[in-house]
Amino acid sequence: MIKVHSILKEIAAIFNSHGKEVYLVGGAVRDMLRGENIHDWDIATGALPDEVTAIVKSAGGKVVPTGIKHGTVTVFYKKHSAEITTFRTEAGYSDGRRPDNVKYAATIEEDLSRRDFTMNAIALRLPEGEIIDPFGGEKDIKAGIIRCVGNAAERFGEDGLRPMRAVRFASQLNFELEKDTEDAISGALPVSAMVSWERVRDEIDKILASPLPSRAFLLMEKTGLLSLFLGELASCRGIEQKGYHRFDVLDHSLMACDYAARLGYSHELRLASLLHDVGKPQARKLDKNGVYTFYRHEEISNNMCRKMLKRLRCSNDVIDSVSHLVKEHMFHYTEDWSDSAVRRFIARVGEENLEDLYRLRRADAYALSGDETKPHSLLLLANRVEKILAQSRAFSVKDLAVSGNDLIALGIQPGKTVGIILRELLETVLDDPAQNTREKLLEIAKKMIEQLSVSK
Repeated sequence: MIKVHSILKEIAAIFNSHGKEVYLVGGAVRDMLRGENIHDWDIATGALPDEVTAIVKSAGGKVVPTGIKHGTVTVFYKKHSAEITTFRTEAGYSDGRRPDNVKYAATIEEDLSRRDFTMNAIALRLPEGEIIDPFGGEKDIKAGIIRCVGNAAERFGEDGLRPMRAVRFASQLNFELEKDTEDAISGALPVSAMVSWERVRDEIDKILASPLPSRAFLLMEKTGLLSLFLGELASCRGIEQKGYHRFDVLDHSLMACDYAARLGYSHELRLASLLHDVGKPQARKLDKNGVYTFYRHEEISNNMCRKMLKRLRCSNDVIDSVSHLVKEHMFHYTEDWSDSAVRRFIARVGEENLEDLYRLRRADAYALSGDETKPHSLLLLANRVEKILAQSRAFSVKDLAVSGNDLIALGIQPGKTVGIILRELLETVLDDPAQNTREKLLEIAKKMIEQLSVSK
């Protein structure tokens, strides 16, 4: 028996008083058996949706028909919420994702038979906490195995997202795919190709949030999912970097991503670590010495990264943030950089992005050889940047002591010329921050205006 939350016992008692059984199902049961704390409750019942609504309202609860088409309502009771679904079976999956027909079932066992993996096909009878496990899910959880319920090819043929869920769970839970389950994924690729990019993105996001993302990405490569959804990354396999790296581009990228995950870096940084070298296959050239080079690969990677993230329907903020980090990750700091060079570096990268760029470079450096040592040049640059920031905070046009309106007041017509002069003034300030006063910048601007007049 498993300890059951008091609110779940109350809900069960309410349904039982109306002659209806209720069961906790899905990921909540799986995680409870793994000793994890649970926060989301999915409940299955023999009561029809109208009956669920009536029963809950009779006890003072509220009901929202969030998935009424499939027999699901969301229940709010004493500051807690749960999704309650009528026992059901499913048939026909013409779109590779959702059932064409949903029929209500008579028993919990029938309901569990439609689920994806044995570890997710376990129910907890409420309120007593008796385990209902017709497919051996508890045993598979203890063994760390992901196994489809019944025939794997049929389960994956019903829902093309299930293969992605399988590899994601392997990464999240540190489980192994059972052989028949793994073997069935490649045959289901045409069905997986029908899944919306938003749902694929959601699974990739969850993989990136896992402790070891490479576990899932390597399974994706092995089964064909990587070529299907992230073909640009799959093309990095076999792109050797001898003389620079111990690993090919794909393994290097996966190591960088794992490093970012292990250190708790943000979602954007994990994406940037995964995709920072995705342009190397296109950039690769053989030099006169027979050595492959990858000049300007960061620019190609930036463009490819944008296209990939747009395809995955990522937000514009995520696309801009990740692509910017990818584009800027190949800076080469040396101690002979002038202060103005450091200021231009800050201006180009953006002060708000400095720490993330340092983190990306640490992940990149670690993935060269698996060495945890922080790059000495990066530490030197960070110290230089800190000193420069203490001296000046003028790194963009908006930081100047004058504005476009000030230039217009000098007689410049609104338009491109105003922008050109402001950018030139910024260059002046990046060379010498002491010039960033209203008086000095207006004086410089007047001279620029005179030169423009003469040139006309």
